[in-house]
Amino acid sequence: MNSNPMYMEYVDDADPPQDPARRRGWRILGWVSIGLSVLLVASSLTFYGYYRKVLGNINQQDLNAALGKDRPKKLNSALNILLLGSDTRAGANGKYGRQMRNDPPRSDTMILLHLSPGGGQAMGISFPRDLMVPMPPCKTANGGRSAPQSRAQINSAFTIGGAPCVVATIEKLSQIKIDHFVQVDFNGFKTITKAVGGVPVCLPKDVNDPKSKLRLSRGRHVISGETALAYVRNRHGLGDGSDTDRIKRQQKFMGALADRALSKGVLSDPGKLTGLLSAVTKSLTTDSELKISTMMQIAQGMQGMSSGKLRFVTVPSGPDPIDPNRVALTAAAQPFFAAVRNDKSVPAPEPKSSAPKIPASQVRVRVYNGSGISGQAGRVAEDLRAQGFQVEVGGNAPGRQTATRVLYGAGADQHAQTLAKAINGTPQPQPRASGGTAGVVDLIVGSGWPGVKPRSVGLPTKVQGEIRANEDPCKKP
Repeated sequence: MNSNPMYMEYVDDADPPQDPARRRGWRILGWVSIGLSVLLVASSLTFYGYYRKVLGNINQQDLNAALGKDRPKKLNSALNILLLGSDTRAGANGKYGRQMRNDPPRSDTMILLHLSPGGGQAMGISFPRDLMVPMPPCKTANGGRSAPQSRAQINSAFTIGGAPCVVATIEKLSQIKIDHFVQVDFNGFKTITKAVGGVPVCLPKDVNDPKSKLRLSRGRHVISGETALAYVRNRHGLGDGSDTDRIKRQQKFMGALADRALSKGVLSDPGKLTGLLSAVTKSLTTDSELKISTMMQIAQGMQGMSSGKLRFVTVPSGPDPIDPNRVALTAAAQPFFAAVRNDKSVPAPEPKSSAPKIPASQVRVRVYNGSGISGQAGRVAEDLRAQGFQVEVGGNAPGRQTATRVLYGAGADQHAQTLAKAINGTPQPQPRASGGTAGVVDLIVGSGWPGVKPRSVGLPTKVQGEIRANEDPCKKP
């Protein structure tokens, strides 16, 4: 496993090897299918009888029966719909991994779609599959109950208890009441990309990947069906292999798909929907309360919404301080959840600035050597003192570490930001799980120590940018 915390393992090949560590979930952009499925099924219900028959194809689960009454309160009229992608190999999906045909389904694609009343805002919130979270007890497929976990990888919730367990986990984490869920499989995704006449993408280089079967030249393309599926499943030829890079690319794809549907009139043309709905609904599973009347409510709320109002963000997160190969929520997560919960504008990203909020002279730093290089902590300490920091050497870190980490004790979160901005690459600060000291920032120097920035260089804040559906797919972030 790659030691870089932003690099994750993916399984996207049609027939993956038998290594169990590489047989975890789909990297298909399932939530693209799901989000558009909700809109497509909900829109233009002129032929009520026909749509009623078609909607009978959808598999449904009783969410309330599975979760009980211990759930967050509903605070307003906004709708929160959890979008999940299932990697089931049942039926026609079996050709995307014959060796996984008997495995339990997984879902590594989790998007919370937040719809404000009257189309004020529509936002898709991505949850990284490697996010470490507390997990409540869940009802399992055999009728039992799983044990609660204080720390678990979020994508394991679907395997433990299906969609209801994912709902319970995200509700517990965010205190946002989730009204409905929708999950889709591979074939639903392909159907939707065809229905909108293809989705525009932009490749930075030629790709010829035999594993995903993606073969496209550099530049702009409009793709659908199997090619679109290969594009979103590809892990070898596109991006840097990191979870962050993958999510950004998927968000751009979903934005382009939504823009295509809105601009081509697919959502308002009953003729274009007729052939689509029969196929798509056979690929969907929803909660039992997502009825025709609810879908009409969603459609009415989104009438006239431009694609520029549809945006995609990633839940505030960064490298896990306990395991650099995983992801953890940052301090910005709870204010973000509160804004969504109350249907308020989400907190604006911190503007770029060359001046840290807390000067280096007020930051106490304790340096630990995890690089395995003798004297490295002392050398780093001298470099930081030259920048004005108050520095002491804490000794050796437990075990050799590759990544450099910035950990902070109680009340030192802003101090940690100042230190991080002084280091090349600006490592994401994280709260110290144990052993921290109030007001002190601990710097764990890894073998890949990037060095301290020269004092003359500005210290911009690295933030996660949003993606809007009407953006040019060739636009660089």
